[in-house]
Amino acid sequence: MKLLCSWSGGKDSCYALMQMQQQPVVLLNALNENGEISRSHGLSKALLHAQADAIGTSIDFISATWSNYTNTFIEKLKALVNQYKLTDAVFGDIDIESHREWEEEVCKAVNINCNLPLWQQDRKTLVTEMIAAGIIAMIVSCNDDLGPDFLGRIINKETVDLLDEKGVDVCGENGEFHTVVLDCPLFNKPIAVIQGEKLHNGTGYHFLELSLKD
Repeated sequence: MKLLCSWSGGKDSCYALMQMQQQPVVLLNALNENGEISRSHGLSKALLHAQADAIGTSIDFISATWSNYTNTFIEKLKALVNQYKLTDAVFGDIDIESHREWEEEVCKAVNINCNLPLWQQDRKTLVTEMIAAGIIAMIVSCNDDLGPDFLGRIINKETVDLLDEKGVDVCGENGEFHTVVLDCPLFNKPIAVIQGEKLHNGTGYHFLELSLKD
């Protein structure tokens, strides 16, 4: 197997990769149309490169608007299949059917296998397993229902209980929040970060600025 991981930088893609028990040859991350930060999570390329270095693999990027996202993703996949002779891709989605269909579609377009090891597992069981497995993940973006106070929280039992109390999906599968993995069994060293400003994007989401410690 020559594996690509669709890598958000967050806990779900990380845990999905862990389930494959296979070193990826490359990670692929989606940036916003400006090519500056990752979509949804708002992570810098420097931080994403640090994660790839900690895993001991390469990382590549696409930069796209939502309207040309699929075509851009497929074209990048084609290039990476040719470069690395990829046979498989792994994704961290859990149970949103339209996401699974899209992932199978883009993999079929480039003739590689689509793997979703977290698919249809219980969300609370999954997040509990992630914590027990040693994934240290911090909330870096969240919606207005959670608010800025949740930014910077580590996903642990206390945070899961707070999410439960608010009636929020504890995996954030519906986009309620997103995380960045700072350490996990895949990493050869933890990622040290400095928390910056808490920002609001004007469309219902809060983001935590992060920079790497020297």
